Amino acid sequence: MVSPNPDSSNAASDQNADSTPTSTLPDAIIRLAGNSQDGIQTIGGFLAKLAGRSDQEVITYMTIPSTISGGPSIFQVRMGTGEILSVGDQTDFLVAFYQHSYEEHISSLREGGVLIYDSDHVEPDTSDRRFLYVPVAITSNTIEVMGGSAKNKGKNMFVLGLISRVFSLDVLKLQALVRERFAGKGEDVARNALLALDAGYATPVENLLGHSYSFGKSERVSDKPQVTMDGNTALSYGLLAAGVRFGAGYPITPWSTIMEMLRNELPKYGGTFVQAEDELAAVSLALGFAYSGHLAVTGSSGPGLSLKAEALGWAVMAEIPLIVINVQRGGPSTGLPTNIEQSDLMQAIYGSHGDAPRIVISPRDVEDCFYTALEAARVAKECSVPVIILTDQALATRIEAFDEPDLAAHVKDATLDLTNRSEDFKPYPLNQITRHAAPGSVIDSGTYPTVTGLEHDEMGHPTANPALHTQMTARRRDKIKAFGESLKRPPVHGDEEGDILLISWGSPYGPTKEAVNRMRKAGQSCGHLHLRHLHPLPPVLERVFARYRQIFVIEINDQGLYGYGQLATLLRARYANPAIRSITKTDGLGFKTQEITEGVKRLCGDASATVSAYPTN
Repeated sequence: MVSPNPDSSNAASDQNADSTPTSTLPDAIIRLAGNSQDGIQTIGGFLAKLAGRSDQEVITYMTIPSTISGGPSIFQVRMGTGEILSVGDQTDFLVAFYQHSYEEHISSLREGGVLIYDSDHVEPDTSDRRFLYVPVAITSNTIEVMGGSAKNKGKNMFVLGLISRVFSLDVLKLQALVRERFAGKGEDVARNALLALDAGYATPVENLLGHSYSFGKSERVSDKPQVTMDGNTALSYGLLAAGVRFGAGYPITPWSTIMEMLRNELPKYGGTFVQAEDELAAVSLALGFAYSGHLAVTGSSGPGLSLKAEALGWAVMAEIPLIVINVQRGGPSTGLPTNIEQSDLMQAIYGSHGDAPRIVISPRDVEDCFYTALEAARVAKECSVPVIILTDQALATRIEAFDEPDLAAHVKDATLDLTNRSEDFKPYPLNQITRHAAPGSVIDSGTYPTVTGLEHDEMGHPTANPALHTQMTARRRDKIKAFGESLKRPPVHGDEEGDILLISWGSPYGPTKEAVNRMRKAGQSCGHLHLRHLHPLPPVLERVFARYRQIFVIEINDQGLYGYGQLATLLRARYANPAIRSITKTDGLGFKTQEITEGVKRLCGDASATVSAYPTN
């Protein structure tokens, strides 16, 4: 991101119709800081949707208080016409609603950045000449337009109009989005929202800025329309497209929005989603749906996955296909329910009694949430195994724009398979993948199988035979190994060999890729390998690792007793490569690109390298 300073060498200036100078920017990072009751998430949501309908790139980031009473909150939007991989290291524009908003977030504003503040509530230290100060009487102007009783509900729309003016956004598209959003709440609500929006847009803020801004021409080459949504919504749509029609869950942040969407959408397709009384009941109900022949889903966050562990062991023993979503958050215990962490990897892979192998995959961005759901459904059925999707709070809540998926190519038939089974049918054959017969299927031999959590023979009948237990344990393990061997080696972004390899999984994908771009621009030879498949791992990774002098794993969890994050620990155990080290964090926030580059320098021990050696946004 270039500096918003119009004198920046990266900013192209022209003149608009009323002779106000306009600076053209590739992208901008806008942080809205207020309270959760101010509707700042609504502002960010509108900006993100507008970006999607304007062929622009967008990534959002938000923090919300974990208390019911609410409190300080932010919503950050990075939008523009170039490739956007992260939410950015520093903000270019800060909109402060209150004094505490200013005091807590002014440190996030880059030098030369713009502070737009509500002059009714904020008194900034204007002697600090690093920033451009733009006072706007947001509250009193909103009261003037809408009346005193509506000020707190209307000032978010006023600010939305104000931002639209600053960045020369398409206000007609924005008005259409507002009408769509409030269409079901009555004509008066939509009219008041538009009044506040228009009042903000009519504020001649460029007189205070000295100019206005606009984004450059879109670099998109795809002719497909864009869709704009958050990661939980993308996952939900992916499940629907994959043929999932049944599921059960229990409310917990930040999984709950998936549950709510499935409760609303599944009945439209002849399905059902049950809110259970607890987590164990939820996974057990989902397993009941799966036993009946339907692909089913359950989900939670880390604490809930712990409670589901007993029934997941049954699912592994019975070899029942099931999708389990874990939207990771800060832990342990209640921890940080509205913040990000990637600390459930070991639990997802090994969190069970006995040897209970399952498949674990993780999406890298919002678009990939959709396709990860499709893959989880396919693999669960093909391998007859629980598949755990490890997403996280950042992906769950952030909004991105991406090409609309080709639904005709991805939608799967959800019809129940009740075809006759032949005389030699066995649900647990020693030399093949399990294939269950749904209750109601006719088995020509007249001998019907048993599904149980006890060790069993090929027909499912309980047995304690030592040799058979060894064989069955091996077949449950070997089908997971076979799936791993079928995977393709993930591509390397950047240099195929060199000094440094960065490895990421989950939401750190974008900042890690951006870090590699910066380091290569500074002359550093480095590459980036992102892992979607975490258990089993893709094949021949050791050949990739051997081509780099140092390997750093980027993940949002603790370095543990021995100095390594969870994925780094697994990789060191698997490949016995001492070059593998960790860059971790546990502050409840996603990685900034600069944090990664600084971590690389620190671990490389290059005392001569400075932070400025790698360019920022």
